[in-house]
Amino acid sequence: MEFEEYSENTKGNELGKRFSSQSCNVFDELRRFQQLCDAVIKVENEEFPIHRAIMSASSPYFRALFTNALDAVDKREIEIPGVTAEIMHIIIDYAYTRRAKIDKNNIESLLPAADQFLVHGLVRRCCDFLARELEPENCIGIYKFARTYFCLDLERIAYRYLMHNINDVMNGSAEYLNLDLTEVCEILSSDDLNVNSEEITFLAVLLWIDRDPTNRKSHIADLLRTIRLGLLSTQYFVEHVKSHPFVMGNEQCKPIIIDTLKFLYDLDMVEERDLDMANPLARPRIPHDVMFAVGGWTNRSPICTVETYDTRADRWIICSKNDDTPRAYHGTVTIDLKIYVIGGFDGVDCFNSVKCFDAVTKIWSEAGPMISKRCYVSTTVLRGCIYAIGGFDGHVRLNTAERYFPGRNQWMNIAPMNHQRSDASATTLHEKIYICGGFNGEECLNSTEYYDPYANQWTCFAPMRSRRSGLGVKAYGDQIYAVGGFNGISRMSTAERYNPFTDRWESILAMYSPRSNFGVEVIDDMLFVIGGFDGVSTTQAVECFDKKSNEWFDTTEMNARRSALSACVITGLPNTQDYTYKEYIATKQTVQIQDGNIENESSFSF
Repeated sequence: MEFEEYSENTKGNELGKRFSSQSCNVFDELRRFQQLCDAVIKVENEEFPIHRAIMSASSPYFRALFTNALDAVDKREIEIPGVTAEIMHIIIDYAYTRRAKIDKNNIESLLPAADQFLVHGLVRRCCDFLARELEPENCIGIYKFARTYFCLDLERIAYRYLMHNINDVMNGSAEYLNLDLTEVCEILSSDDLNVNSEEITFLAVLLWIDRDPTNRKSHIADLLRTIRLGLLSTQYFVEHVKSHPFVMGNEQCKPIIIDTLKFLYDLDMVEERDLDMANPLARPRIPHDVMFAVGGWTNRSPICTVETYDTRADRWIICSKNDDTPRAYHGTVTIDLKIYVIGGFDGVDCFNSVKCFDAVTKIWSEAGPMISKRCYVSTTVLRGCIYAIGGFDGHVRLNTAERYFPGRNQWMNIAPMNHQRSDASATTLHEKIYICGGFNGEECLNSTEYYDPYANQWTCFAPMRSRRSGLGVKAYGDQIYAVGGFNGISRMSTAERYNPFTDRWESILAMYSPRSNFGVEVIDDMLFVIGGFDGVSTTQAVECFDKKSNEWFDTTEMNARRSALSACVITGLPNTQDYTYKEYIATKQTVQIQDGNIENESSFSF
């Protein structure tokens, strides 16, 4: 038993911790002054006087050594081989004080020794230290280290880090280049590999081969099988993969090339062809981020539908775990793998209620209500707190704002804005909250302001070039993007971005479709606009903007037409696969087999 483990009872726990600390200090003082010591551990000609009972309490190894080993029970001096005096000193210190000096210089020796001597608490401390030290340059080494010593939690954390940061690992890690064939194939073939294009995987293959082309180029066929070649464009495959010297000169690659060309040809011939999830050439990898589109307005009424977007499969999936309260003109944010749905309108009343969806357990619950009712509300997150700003309470447009502390489940008012605004949009950048546009009850606004939480103060900054209500505002890179909206006359497709360093707005390429009251989010380093109202009807169309190429691209439409929805992104879900297209299709197919004919497949999900 470790001295830090006590009852959860508050008073008992506090008393126990004081007793533990005092006891540890007493035992350690007795050891340092060699009082009441009943044994000596010898390592590398260095002697460590100890108390058998204390060391036995710290690990099953020492307990067995001092109670079961016939040659050690009555022996005062025990020599322990296979460990340095420095490491044994740390282990003994930990046994007495529950403290350990762990650093980069001793961790590679300390963890194996702690594992060897079954000092489980120290093993956990070492694993926690390594988890904090994870970087692209060392994550492969830590992952292999954890596997060697069966540190399952550290192995899982290092694996997720490696998969999520594979681009940085490939470009900055000598560890990746020094992997053997089996290891590099294991990484590149994983469904969890975080690449937004299979071109990156092919480049990773070439990078590894180029480290030692003479000996490694013969493995190109094995390496090609790790790439989802069917997800490449036909042009890229023909120009860069098929024609690469490593590939052209290898007989084992020919069947792979033929199968891929046939697959891509068939895919090009059928525009609306669905993904064949069973084909290893085209099986999408599991995304590391999941985008949720929540609620909205369609067919003259609010809905409670939730859809998730699989960026790897470019598909929307209807979630069966919908809220039971239809709402529109609300806000959504994510904190700690949970989605908070804030305020809104059900067609009759404006809400001050807040619902919380735990994306891990898939359970909806009530969170603390806001102080004010707010539909057309702007929401964002800063430093772990949720902000609800402006909106309409059913009577007036608001300039008030409030902040929610998840740990307290409580809202409190903050300084009011300089302007009343509903149907605006807010985002967070550089430790400030920016809100743009909206409607004040008389006109659409181009005014803007930002909130400094340290000063509890709103400050106006350069107005947008266009008046925009029902717009989307999002921090993307180091700039603020304002997209679409209603200018008082028509729905807009125009967009602009703000540079906080120059305090200036500039126009960017317009969207394909005009829209207002849509969802807006950044995922896979792309700015997505989702659904909305185009001036005639609600839409299910989705498009995204790439700041690198300054272009808009059409993506797959949602399943449901809707405006007045809200979108958010969750990163690092342990059950991300539950929200992927692959899982969705598998579940639908299972239901079809069991139930026969299904009229509306879209109502089934994970």
